[in-house]
Amino acid sequence: MTEHVHRSSAATRLRNYFLTGFIICAPLAITAYLAWSFVLWVDGWVKPYLPDRYNPDNYLPFAVPGFGLIVALFLITLVGFLTANFVGRSIVAFGEHLLDRMPLVRNIYKGLKQIFETVLSQKANTFKKVALVEYPRKGLWAIVFIATEADGEVSDVLEGEEAIAVFLPTTPNPTSGFLLFVPRKSVLPLTMTVEDAAKLVISAGLVTPNYQRKVRELARADGVMLPPAEAAE
Repeated sequence: MTEHVHRSSAATRLRNYFLTGFIICAPLAITAYLAWSFVLWVDGWVKPYLPDRYNPDNYLPFAVPGFGLIVALFLITLVGFLTANFVGRSIVAFGEHLLDRMPLVRNIYKGLKQIFETVLSQKANTFKKVALVEYPRKGLWAIVFIATEADGEVSDVLEGEEAIAVFLPTTPNPTSGFLLFVPRKSVLPLTMTVEDAAKLVISAGLVTPNYQRKVRELARADGVMLPPAEAAE
C-alpha cells in the first residue's frame, strides 16, 4: 500500500514538473517560431531584389538570416528621411496625385494610409482604455476597447445622444471584431490595461488580470495607503 502511494506521488510530481516546464517552454517556443518566420518572410521578399554584390549569401558558405530585414528597416528609415524635406514631400504628393486618379487603388491606399496614420501617430489616444458594454443583448457583457468620440455624420445622426466609438474584439483573435457606437452612459470603464484585456480575450477568460494589485498601485500613485483588509476586499 505504501509503495503504491509513493508511486502515485512520484507520478504526480513528474506530471507537475512536465506541466510547469511546458508552461515555460511553450510561449518561448511559439514566440521564437513567429519571430523566426517573420525574419524569413522579410528575407524572402527583400533578398531577391538585392544586387548580387550586396547579397552576402552569394559569397558566404552559409545563408545570413535577417539580412533582408536589416535592409528593409534601413530602406524604410531612408524613405522617411527623404520624405521629411521639401523635395521628398513633393515626390510623395505627386505619387498620391497619380494614385488619386485610379478609382479602385485610391480607395484602398487612402483607407490604409488613414489607418496607419491613426495607429502609429504619437498623438492618437486610440485603444488606451478598456470598458464593458452590454452585447449582444441586455444582461450579457463584453470587453471593448474605447476608440474615440463619435464624430462626423454619425454624430449628427445621433444628435442629442453622446456616443463613443468602441472596438469589440473577438475570441481568440482580438485583431478582428466589430466597431460599435455606444451611448457614453452605457459604457462601464475598467482600470485594466489594454494588454491585460487582450490576454483576457485571447484566453477566453482563463487569464484574469490581477485587479487588487492594480488597485493598490493606483492608490499608491495617489498617495493613499490601503490597509491589508481593505485591499483584500
